[in-house]
Amino acid sequence: MAVPSGTRTVKQQIADQLRNEIFDGTRPPGGKLPTEAELMESFGVARNTARDALGLLVNEGLIESRRPHGYFIRDRKRMTYRPQDDLQPPSPDAQKDVFITEQSRAGRDPHQTIDVAIVAPPVVVRDRLKLEADELAVVRRRVRYLEGEPFYINDSYYPLEIVKDTPIMAPLDIPEGANQALANRGFVQVRAVDEIFFRMPSPDEVTRLDLTAGTPIALHIITGYGPDDLPIRCVYNVLPGDRHVITFDRPGLPLPSEDQ
Repeated sequence: MAVPSGTRTVKQQIADQLRNEIFDGTRPPGGKLPTEAELMESFGVARNTARDALGLLVNEGLIESRRPHGYFIRDRKRMTYRPQDDLQPPSPDAQKDVFITEQSRAGRDPHQTIDVAIVAPPVVVRDRLKLEADELAVVRRRVRYLEGEPFYINDSYYPLEIVKDTPIMAPLDIPEGANQALANRGFVQVRAVDEIFFRMPSPDEVTRLDLTAGTPIALHIITGYGPDDLPIRCVYNVLPGDRHVITFDRPGLPLPSEDQ
């Protein structure tokens, strides 16, 4: 098998071909890739070139090395992330928050770490919450795990003045949900603005999510508003691209009435 022509290096071109075969399903999850010796013979390259091509895919998180058995395509079960579920109330019998409850029902093994702090919020949060430069916010920093692997970051910021003495201040699950905790305080969220950005992760996000090199993330920022358009929360959800499917349900056209 000849190496495709082009301006990319030979190792990149070999990695490109294998990557395309993974993405189009030719090589399914869990499958074994050719050995270094087989790549050397197929592409007519040196062992170092074959090893480096496989190393590119390892760094991207697409494959893993299982010495001495070879290289295998990672079989990661993605999580379905539904932005429209943000305002869904938890079930009446929920003993844990929505993430823990829903993922447990889906047969996954979820847990999360929670850290709460009073902070001077980042400018992007301060602007969305319409806080003055000297106003403080409360942040609930969470990393959510499935099967022991960090799946996404959920950092929620609130104006300090509206969440003092609420369950939001404790580093514990809130079974009724933070939205209900706000409502109990008189701040009912009536609408939300969703913003989704795609970029490479920051060093802090790489550390918190244990990301491999080359893994992009989707950043979903939610700004929640109460009556009179008062912003009451700003949420940062950081979703690694190799662990999620972002799914939207949208209504279609209304059915025509019988008299039309």
